[in-house]
Amino acid sequence: MPMKPILLAAAAALAATAGFAAPAAAREVRQAGDLYEFTYVYPPALAAYPPLRARLDADLARQLAKLKADARAGQAEARANGFPYRPYAWDQSWQIVTDLPGWLSLSASYWTFTGGAHGNSWFGAMLYDKRARLPRDPLTLFASKQALSRAIRAPFCAALNRQRAQKRGEPVKPGSIALFEDCIDPVGQTILLGSRGHKGFDRIGILVAPYEAGPYAEGSYEVTVPVTPAVLGAVRREYRAAFALPKES
Repeated sequence: MPMKPILLAAAAALAATAGFAAPAAAREVRQAGDLYEFTYVYPPALAAYPPLRARLDADLARQLAKLKADARAGQAEARANGFPYRPYAWDQSWQIVTDLPGWLSLSASYWTFTGGAHGNSWFGAMLYDKRARLPRDPLTLFASKQALSRAIRAPFCAALNRQRAQKRGEPVKPGSIALFEDCIDPVGQTILLGSRGHKGFDRIGILVAPYEAGPYAEGSYEVTVPVTPAVLGAVRREYRAAFALPKES
């Protein structure tokens, strides 16, 4: 089976550079055999939030059931057509990005394999509102996706292009007819909310999956931008208190 990208390590690296909390020791559910390989990981610290843990346990059961059904169908198709079957796989890992008095910010990395040359990988994010005891999409804390995009697009694109140039060994040429030269919409990617000062969300992480900003061989990209007055202006009024401007270092 093709080796999966180390997305959990990539997310951890982003957490370190953004001042996010280090991931807790994980509880792991693993099953492996000739039919499928399944991994689902989330921090045991989530036991302190029963509704959140119940949600993840339900998701675990749902993903495992789907993987089993898909793998059986894939194996039957392989046998019917006389070609080798390689075990399907699902790998989903959650980690804590930051833990604030009213909020828990989580990131997720996903990897799946259903045959072919390689697997597919992507990222996810979730906020847990401790007071309301509800999960929320980080983007729902903002007036609109467009408002947040306007506030972070310039620093995001500058940082992304620096990383692209480093990986490619040559400058990026926006406007070129070549693929993967122009910038992409940051809010079309996975948005994480983090905190270096631990007083409020003062960092925004943007996780970019393979194929989004470059060819598969370039892997994923991780960009972190600070919360600025422009970002605060894009936050919905009822959530302003959850954000803070970063202190100058």
